[in-house]
Amino acid sequence: MQYEGEELSKNVFYTGAAPNQQAIPAVEYLMSKDGGGAKRFVLLGTDYVYPRTTNKILRAFLKSKGVKDSDIDEKYTPFGHSDYQTIVADIKKFSAGGKTAVISTINGDSNVPFYKELGNAGLKAKDVPVVAFSVGEEELRGVDTKPLVGHLAAWNYFMSLKNPANDEFTKKWAAYAKAKNIAGHKDKPLTNDPMEATYIGIHMWKQAVEKAKSTDVDKVIAAMAGQTFKAPSGFTAKMDEKNHHLHKPVFIGEVKADGQFNVVWKTPGPVKAKPWSPYIEGNDKKKDEPDGKSKS
Repeated sequence: MQYEGEELSKNVFYTGAAPNQQAIPAVEYLMSKDGGGAKRFVLLGTDYVYPRTTNKILRAFLKSKGVKDSDIDEKYTPFGHSDYQTIVADIKKFSAGGKTAVISTINGDSNVPFYKELGNAGLKAKDVPVVAFSVGEEELRGVDTKPLVGHLAAWNYFMSLKNPANDEFTKKWAAYAKAKNIAGHKDKPLTNDPMEATYIGIHMWKQAVEKAKSTDVDKVIAAMAGQTFKAPSGFTAKMDEKNHHLHKPVFIGEVKADGQFNVVWKTPGPVKAKPWSPYIEGNDKKKDEPDGKSKS
């Protein structure tokens, strides 16, 4: 899964996206002509560390782009929150002040009532687009996608990507899910970003063990540096030698009625992770070290 960054460890290899591999590119897209040219932003999330830290980074990023504090509305809801009537009414009122987009770090089941309320309020994707960082193929399973069509998600992989590596990945998963009688997936096998990240990590660990000719922790850590793998994204993922994060492509997908995504934007190639966001004060003094530690 993606995470908020602000750490790195010698003994951890991070296969999920750092903010510069998901959140920052998504907001840059929303500000672009192709993304609708948003000028005002609602930062809406579940109240825990990932949304709070990500929005701290995004607020600083927006400020660096000349966006005023008065053009940023930041809101949080508890886990399991289901009543979005007031919040969506506030978003509708806020959007009257200019081109507005919602950056959603809402987690889990709360996404369903949120999108439903957007539909009830008549807020369409073409008017106030929502880009989500936690809504993927699995979250859309069994959900009425009508209110979501046209809204966006930013990930490093989508099941709908067309390339040989993804064809192999999705076919392997479908066969495995059927053979193991996995609930839901035996009839409708789905892949998503966290699955791809796990798949890459396991294969890289295997390659590192083979290179080290050992499962000794320190030897495998050394062998993981610079490992590459042809990922289902269609790009070659690389484990950074210093910061232990993957170099990953970024995709922005538009929700379709069938619960899949139509990719509307992507990076030209894999993006190197910045675990220490340059938009958080003091991080300019931190740097990635070969042993995975940070030094100030």
